[in-house]
Amino acid sequence: MNEFMSSTGTIDERIQEHLDKEFSDDREVLSLSQHFRREGYVKVPNIVPADIKDAVSADVRRLLDQVKRVDMTLNETSNSPRRMSTLGFRSIADNSTLVPEIYESSALLAFLSRLARDKVVPCPYEPERYVMTKQEKVGDTHGWHWGDFAFALIWIIEAPENEAGGMLQCVPHTDWNKSDPRVHDYLVRYPVKTYEHRTGDIYFLRTDTTLHRTVPLNRDATRIILNTAWASALDLERSGTHETMEALFD
Repeated sequence: MNEFMSSTGTIDERIQEHLDKEFSDDREVLSLSQHFRREGYVKVPNIVPADIKDAVSADVRRLLDQVKRVDMTLNETSNSPRRMSTLGFRSIADNSTLVPEIYESSALLAFLSRLARDKVVPCPYEPERYVMTKQEKVGDTHGWHWGDFAFALIWIIEAPENEAGGMLQCVPHTDWNKSDPRVHDYLVRYPVKTYEHRTGDIYFLRTDTTLHRTVPLNRDATRIILNTAWASALDLERSGTHETMEALFD
């Protein structure tokens, strides 16, 4: 699905060239990094060239007929709900060349490492690497949760109007104990930040220490994302379980 770029270099080369031009000011990158480390979140819609972003959107939409519907609550996150459609790593890897190539881009990983002030590496547990979700019905939400690994770059393929819901909410600098998640305790103790997104936005999220969710849709509307996740160096040194991922994705 990336033949249109064959005459202008590889995906990695294109991303590197773009980043060199778009983020040539080290002070800007430092400011983005500080925001990310303070809030666990930073919006970076210009992290890849526009034509690559458009190609990713087309690729994701092409795969939408493979999604499966889930409607459940998960004990590991204080019985928060998951009401949405999902598509897992294997289906994407088997049917897309573009998403895996972007995921493996050394230029992208190096830039994310600059933002994180940490080494960003591929997830050792493959099913976490990239997944898709679609919300479209009243009440659809990806309820309060954390990620098993440290980092995620979220591509907003389609976003509803704020009035319909679907915004991102975050509580940074929290910790996930799967046997005692304390979600509601964190919500009482700490401020909740709410972020709006439009179609085409991309954001970088510290998922292992940022409690987050999407605001439930209050009417039928569409929110589609591609979630690409990476590990930190520390993640590689510890073992973990993946109950929530395995419940949601094939």
